[in-house]
Amino acid sequence: MELWYTEFQTKNLGLTTRIKETLFAGKSKFQEVAVVESLEFGRMLVLDGVFQTSVFDEFIYHEMIAHVPLFSHPNPRKVLIIGGGDGGTVREVVKHQSIEKAEMVEIDGMVVDVCKKYLPEISIALNGNHPKLELKIGDGIKHMQQAENLYDVIIVDCSDPIGPGEGLFTRAFYKDVYKALKPDGLFVQQTESPFYHQELVKRLHQDISSLFPIIRLYLASIPLYPGGLHCFTIGSKQYDPTEADVSRIPATFGTRYHNVNIQKSCFALPNFVQELIK
Repeated sequence: MELWYTEFQTKNLGLTTRIKETLFAGKSKFQEVAVVESLEFGRMLVLDGVFQTSVFDEFIYHEMIAHVPLFSHPNPRKVLIIGGGDGGTVREVVKHQSIEKAEMVEIDGMVVDVCKKYLPEISIALNGNHPKLELKIGDGIKHMQQAENLYDVIIVDCSDPIGPGEGLFTRAFYKDVYKALKPDGLFVQQTESPFYHQELVKRLHQDISSLFPIIRLYLASIPLYPGGLHCFTIGSKQYDPTEADVSRIPATFGTRYHNVNIQKSCFALPNFVQELIK
């Protein structure tokens, strides 16, 4: 019998993929955690029935959430990652020579453990205990409440705005992010689909722009995510990402999606997205 797994991306739309086998299924204190072997996307992490990442296309998301903000800041040394339990974001962050310390706060230890075992190519920095990495299993919201003037860049690599990730999509959280950043700091957050989460995108853009003088939304094509088009939002105290010095980007940086041209062109928005955030 064939096995199929469906993520219901809206009440009217689902993405279905054929599954070869389930490698892990468990329930943590926070959510249902699964790793499945799919025939289209390879091994996939699934949280509460929602596709989070796959070995087929994870490099797009992780490169874009890490390198775009890090190359927007002229000298990022201390970085905080909220979430990112699969390890892909920190894998990209530590590639930057300027980074001295990458703190990572993930609420669900089961996600980290499962990804280290079943998605080792994504979790390579976690499995290798990279010297720049400091991992903390804990609540990212509480961590932000206690932090002040500490970070050059904050990367909010969260799941969808439901369950344990819901509090990461609020103006109160963004106020704490602003406080935790240095005077010239900036942050980025994945902000869902510009097709299927338009009200969320609009609200987050308003909340972030009420706190940060510079706000920029950018796009990446990611097959696993709703509509195949995903957006990220940067809030910056001083540096405009659209004016970043792209000459700092090495010609060979070990990336498969991000490059000098992508760093610039990802901020070019279709008219409907411009209207959405106007």
